[in-house]
Amino acid sequence: MKLSINIDHVATLRNARGGMDPDPVAAAAICESAGAQGIVVHLREDRRHITDRDVRILRQTVSSKLDLEMAASEEILLIALDVMPEMVTLVPEKREELTTEGGLDVIGHSTQLAAAIERLHGKNILVSLFVDPVAEQIEASENIGADMVELHTGAYANAREDNEVRQLLYAVRESAKHGKRLGLGVNAGHGLNYRNVRAIAEIAEIDELSIGHAIMSRAIFAGLDRAVKEMAALVMR
Repeated sequence: MKLSINIDHVATLRNARGGMDPDPVAAAAICESAGAQGIVVHLREDRRHITDRDVRILRQTVSSKLDLEMAASEEILLIALDVMPEMVTLVPEKREELTTEGGLDVIGHSTQLAAAIERLHGKNILVSLFVDPVAEQIEASENIGADMVELHTGAYANAREDNEVRQLLYAVRESAKHGKRLGLGVNAGHGLNYRNVRAIAEIAEIDELSIGHAIMSRAIFAGLDRAVKEMAALVMR
């Protein structure tokens, strides 16, 4: 299993004071040096953390894979088509949310999403759709031409009762299997940390995990290099 690291919150800390420090571009280089196999950034419409400048410099400096998370809006789509990351992950986006709260409604927005996928494919950009672990949404993703899905693990990560954890883990596992049967790549992420990631990492059908907040939080105390290596030891197989 591969590990991609979301570096958005390096930019969050930078933007809290303005200026250039800490620089997410430097953070990306440390993550790659420590074993990350991809760098993830979410260019939000309100630019609350990652900026256009960050994305453009990262496109030139990331040596593994740049995954640009984004809403399927015209403004951000045009930036993606110009920058040409290896991969785009389309996500839902609400201005008032602290972080992405759930998966895309692929069924309800299939026309808009299919059009975005077609345009991105025209630039040879792989497209993943961030979806809840629900069979119908995964099937809809395959129907409109997505290359892969990223299963939203937030409900699993937030569960506290053992029975609920087991049920939600089962849903992620079965969704990963379903995605593979449909010929999709399967990634997963959201809310994963050093305590709950191992069970997800053991799902053979998941190709890659995207983790950010937990690693950046650990890095405050242990350093970014060590934080990445500790997570990689739990994830990679």
